Amino acid sequence: MHAAPEKEDSMRLLFVGDVMLGRLVNRELKSRPPEYPWGDTLPLFRQADLRFCNLECVISGRDRPWSVSPKAFHFRSDARNIAVLKAAGIDAVSLANNHVLDYEYESMFEMFVILDSAGIAHAGAGAHLGAASKAAVLERDSRRIGMLAFTDNEPGWQAGPSQPGVLYSPVEPHDEHAANLFRLVKKTSAIVDLLIVSAHWGPNWGYGLPAGQQSFAHALIEAGADIIFGHSGHIFRGVETYRGRSILYCTGDFIDDYAVDEVERNDESGIFVVT
Repeated sequence: MHAAPEKEDSMRLLFVGDVMLGRLVNRELKSRPPEYPWGDTLPLFRQADLRFCNLECVISGRDRPWSVSPKAFHFRSDARNIAVLKAAGIDAVSLANNHVLDYEYESMFEMFVILDSAGIAHAGAGAHLGAASKAAVLERDSRRIGMLAFTDNEPGWQAGPSQPGVLYSPVEPHDEHAANLFRLVKKTSAIVDLLIVSAHWGPNWGYGLPAGQQSFAHALIEAGADIIFGHSGHIFRGVETYRGRSILYCTGDFIDDYAVDEVERNDESGIFVVT
C-alpha cells in the first residue's frame, strides 16, 4: 500500500502484524537458522527503509509462566532468537500487547535489555507509566520517525506511576486513558517528523471493524498521528486513508504456530508498505 507517489526523497516504511516466536516456532529455531521463520519474504524487508512489527511474545531465557495469570496461552522465545528479528532488519517492535507479561516482570525487563543490545527500538511497555508512554524514535535521512504503542487488551496489565506494565487505553474516546493517549499523541507529534501509533486492539476473529475503532483511529489522526498500525486480530481487517494519513486497522498474524481456521484463514496475511 502506498500513501503517495514515490519521490526521490521518499521513505518506505514496512509493517507486519503479530510475530510470535514461542512454542513450536521456538522449538524449530533450536535447529533452524534465524532466517527460517521469514520464509522467502526477506528480499521485501530489505527493500524498506524502516521495518516494524508487533512482538507477540516475550524474548527471554526465563522459562516460568506467570503462575497467577488466568490466561490459557503463554508465549516465550529463547533469548538467542533476537537473531530472528535482526535477520529481517526489524527496526522497532510494539510491546503493548497481551503477551508481554506472560513470563512475569523479570522476563519483560530482560527483554528490554536484549532488544536494546540488538539496537531494536521498542514502545508500549515499561517499568512504569512514563516508560510505557515513551515513543520509540528512529532517525533516517535527517528525519525523526516516532512510534507510540497502546493496547485495549489486558487492562490488569496497565502501567502506573510506579507499576510496570503496558500503555493501556480502551477504544472509548471519552475515557480518561484515551484522553491521556490523545494528549500523548499531540505532544509526541510535535517533536517528530512522522508519528506511528501502534494499536493492539479488538478481538481475534471477525472481518468487520470492531465497534468504535474507525472513529477512534480518526481521532488519533486528528490528534497528530500519521500512520495507525493496527494488530491483535488473527486476520486482516482493512486499510483506510483519512486526511491523507494511512490507517491499517488490523495487519493480522505474520509468524506463529496457530491452528488454521478454514473460514477466516489466519494463515493468510500481508506485508504492508507505506511510502
